Amino acid sequence: MSLHPLFTQAALGKVERERDAQDAKWGDQVNHSDLYWLGILVEEVGELAKGIIETYPDGMITKELTQLAAVAVGWLEARMRRGAT
Repeated sequence: MSLHPLFTQAALGKVERERDAQDAKWGDQVNHSDLYWLGILVEEVGELAKGIIETYPDGMITKELTQLAAVAVGWLEARMRRGAT
């Protein structure tokens, strides 16, 4: 169990809202290959790294990190829908 359940719930809420936004923007992405998902994830890592290097405001770093987490969850969801164990 998390040492800080309120922060965990808040973070997961941000990721859930971002997943909803991604689904609304891109639609069902279950057919992407793992390699394609990896490319999306690495692009998000790059955006986060750029924000840190260029000292984006704290809120922007949080936004980029939330997007990265949501992409990872989206990839996991897609694998689960495809029947991957």
